[in-house]
Amino acid sequence: MVTDTAKRKAQDFVPDSQKMNRVRPATNALFVAMFVVLAAMAIIPVIFVFIVSISSETSIREVGYSFFPIELSNTAYMFLWNERGTILNALGISVLVTGVGTVLGLFLTTTMGYVLSRPVFKLKGFYTWVVFIPMIFNGGMLASYVINTNLLRLSDTVWSLILPRLATAVGVFYLRQYILEVPDDILDAARIDGCRDFGLFWKIVCPVIKPALASWASLTLIARWNDFFWPLLFLNKTPKFTLMVSVSMLPLSDGLATPWQVILAGTTLVIVPSVLLYLAMQTFQKAGALEGAIKG
Repeated sequence: MVTDTAKRKAQDFVPDSQKMNRVRPATNALFVAMFVVLAAMAIIPVIFVFIVSISSETSIREVGYSFFPIELSNTAYMFLWNERGTILNALGISVLVTGVGTVLGLFLTTTMGYVLSRPVFKLKGFYTWVVFIPMIFNGGMLASYVINTNLLRLSDTVWSLILPRLATAVGVFYLRQYILEVPDDILDAARIDGCRDFGLFWKIVCPVIKPALASWASLTLIARWNDFFWPLLFLNKTPKFTLMVSVSMLPLSDGLATPWQVILAGTTLVIVPSVLLYLAMQTFQKAGALEGAIKG
């Protein structure tokens, strides 16, 4: 029979590897405090935006933009409701640009990363440099504007918000690194079974790299949804503006500039879908990681 002393000694024994991985209480408390501060830095501005959007004109005149307004008002949201035709049209443009741009961009970025990861591709080195050089040197905004407006004739079209930034060098190399982690034995076995290159990509590679696809898709979704400068640069007609631009350009009945309460109320409406999209993609990313771990 095992004595109580032996049991206690066995429970007190900790392997050296676990001892090395232990986090001291002081270090743990420091990390917790740091993450609390970072979370507060991200959340407090959003709360402030919402509070200002429900502040009345009287409160702003007397105490300014404050976390503690002396009077609340739903005037800004009522103004947005009266402009719901413009808002809904801009929402449709934003959904179209975000959805189509993300799907096409993810497909092109992943296929390019897959091709550049194949050792049998003869022009792999050349195209790797073609993709890599724009990460370091590029023509800048002026060259992009001239090419998209004068050469491609995309000015004042929805395609000007979708096509120019479908595939990025960062995304190609990001997904390429994940594709390189797919074991060659799996691909060779599928090829022996008669699977062609596109079948390998679609049926083998894509399911394995689901977490990476979800991560890049979430970044692309948020970037396209919150984009402000690019639509402002290429679009001239109000009916084609995205939600972010339309909110900042809503005219008042007296022709004055839109007050900050209305702009921040519209910003609140823009933030809510982006948060929901991010949470949905995070859930998909966790499910993809779990699925990949189970299959592995």
